[in-house]
Amino acid sequence: MEFGRLGSRVSQLAKVFTRASTGLDAPVVTIEVHISGGLPGFSIVGLPEGALKESKDRVRSALINSHFKMPKGRITVSLAPANLPKRGGRYDLPIALGILLASGQIKSCVDIGQYEFYGELGLDGLLHSTEGLLPAVIEAYKSKHDIVIPADDCAQCALVEGANLLPAQHLLQVCEFISGVSEPEPCPLKANTQITYANDFSQVKGQYQAKRALEVAASGGHNILLRGTPGSGKTMLAERLPSIMPPLSAEKALQRASIYSIAGKALDSAQMYIRAFRSPHHSSSAVSLVGGGSQPKPGEISLAHEGVLFLDELPEFPRHVLEALRQPLESGTVHVSRAQQQVSFPANFQLIAAMNPCPCGYYGDGTVKCHCTDDQISKYQAKISGPLLDRIDMVLEVPPLPKEVLLSQKNEAIENSETIRARVLDCYNMQLNRQGKLNDRLSSDEVDRLIILNKDNRQLLEGVIDKLHLSARAYHRILKVARTIADLDHAQTIEQQHLIEAIGYRRHNG
Repeated sequence: MEFGRLGSRVSQLAKVFTRASTGLDAPVVTIEVHISGGLPGFSIVGLPEGALKESKDRVRSALINSHFKMPKGRITVSLAPANLPKRGGRYDLPIALGILLASGQIKSCVDIGQYEFYGELGLDGLLHSTEGLLPAVIEAYKSKHDIVIPADDCAQCALVEGANLLPAQHLLQVCEFISGVSEPEPCPLKANTQITYANDFSQVKGQYQAKRALEVAASGGHNILLRGTPGSGKTMLAERLPSIMPPLSAEKALQRASIYSIAGKALDSAQMYIRAFRSPHHSSSAVSLVGGGSQPKPGEISLAHEGVLFLDELPEFPRHVLEALRQPLESGTVHVSRAQQQVSFPANFQLIAAMNPCPCGYYGDGTVKCHCTDDQISKYQAKISGPLLDRIDMVLEVPPLPKEVLLSQKNEAIENSETIRARVLDCYNMQLNRQGKLNDRLSSDEVDRLIILNKDNRQLLEGVIDKLHLSARAYHRILKVARTIADLDHAQTIEQQHLIEAIGYRRHNG
């Protein structure tokens, strides 16, 4: 196969389209290539960053090794808009195509404006996988554009059902397609929507109160703190919370996949609709938890978007790291500002935390003697600040499992996750139909408008506020939990037993 050779007269300009990566946004980038006379040169303008500045060397070698010629003259590549920072190797392919079109080495037999091109070039012309393509593919699909991508990215990009993806393994394949020599085959992969859970509540013996509390937390999206001695089952319970949460909708699943894409993490299509469960180690930094860096990337709270963030050994996290969670817990988003770029990542996560009652872990356990002093216990529990504790809706004591229950071989009728999930889903739908959001996301004005207490319940709650010295936020969170409990009972109004149960989950959080 031979393409047109470099002629004596070259076209002045060629335009190829692609998209940048700015958080979850993917603005269009127009790549304009101009070849003019004069001394040979190759410049890229439009705020290119490190990897993109090196693109000219990769493109030059890829063109030569693909049996094209590097034009003799001054090559100017403009990345518009000029004020948008661009980084990464995704621009290699469109830059190479722009050079070939501008120099007349290939002629387009397709409407080039209806296509978007992505891909990092190897020195031999092979297309390599490119990080963070999913947001760009979503926006290109909305714009009704066809998308040329590296074949290695098919599995990731095929999550966008309906997008016309044209995979290629080499620069020459793309040139053959543009020139009308061959037709690319669309990505054959489609998302696997079959949902399977590795963890199930039927695997948990006993702990009926904890299971009930987690069902309430899952139903209303409430944050919960599990306190108990080592080995009582706190982690085991937390790991099974996603199995009773309703699967993600197609829109939210795609948003989650986009977050994983820009974070450079693989997401199996079989896991796409399962709620995320992220469990960072207590040595994690604030940046790894919240997000950021010189080139802002999402942190653990964004990777847990619409899912669960589990913080085991909560007091062992550095205090400043935990304090960074306060604003995202309220707003559901995190804003990362840097000198050249400000991005926002969604972070609507459900916080599940676990802790021991004291440094040795056995305070309050009648079977093992605690060796901690009162001062050590107070300092340990004080590692969690009042403002953070105020944002936790439910605090639950998880007692150690009696040996009779642990060693029992009886096939007791333990509810599995599917049964509990059906009740949670019913409660979800009730909240969405009534107010369009989960109870935990109600604002204070919405709480006052939607949750009305009778006189007796109001007096009961007033007494609790005085006794536990609760803040206005804690007051509203008790009402939200009570509303969720009432929803689980299909009650139109909050009854006294609903309010008492909600207060019981708060009494340790005074």
